[in-house]
Amino acid sequence: MGYLESRKTEISNFDDLIHGKSYLSVYSHIYHSYANQIFDLTITISIRNVSITDTIYILKADYFNTDGDNIRQYIQKPIYIKPMETVEIIIAEKDKEGGSGANFVFDWAVKNDINLPLFEAVMISTYGDQGLSFLTRGVQIFE
Repeated sequence: MGYLESRKTEISNFDDLIHGKSYLSVYSHIYHSYANQIFDLTITISIRNVSITDTIYILKADYFNTDGDNIRQYIQKPIYIKPMETVEIIIAEKDKEGGSGANFVFDWAVKNDINLPLFEAVMISTYGDQGLSFLTRGVQIFE
């Protein structure tokens, strides 16, 4: 059983909760010097529950490539994240499927809208004695 699979929730009715969506940009690689030279990146996605008291629920986590194609569903059935807990998704450096314009869309549910889930991604690469890393932060989307 996988890490995210083990976090499935027993709750089947989320109607009493507040629902939302968040967008998170990520990068499988970035360009340097010229368009044909790239740094491949490892992506660590952190899904953080910033509430001290309430559990949050992630209903879906869809991964899109640069062309906007949904290439993978990391969360297909709701999972829980306890107060102050962080759940991670790792995309290996050798996984280049997302591209330089990859992104995630998360569907979530919370008890109240005071402390919404926080979505962050850290991209990192090291080649020889060169290294780079940077962070992106999710934004709530309204559709």
